[in-house]
Amino acid sequence: MKTAKISLNSIDKVKAFVNEISKFDCDFDLVSGRYVIDAKSIMGIFSLDLSKPIDLNIHADGAALDNVMQLISKYTID
Repeated sequence: MKTAKISLNSIDKVKAFVNEISKFDCDFDLVSGRYVIDAKSIMGIFSLDLSKPIDLNIHADGAALDNVMQLISKYTID
């Protein structure tokens, strides 16, 4: 499992993010405070506070993880 900090501060970003990660067979969780939701759920994402960065837990390894990290690079923050 790998964790990345991401920012989804607009509706368009949320839609694009869900469409892109839905292509992968692995699991993704978004963690905001004490809430953990499925990152492939648009309704779940909109239940979070999107004004702050969110932790994305990626349950993948190897080549799949590399592909995911490359794809989500436009959403990650340092």
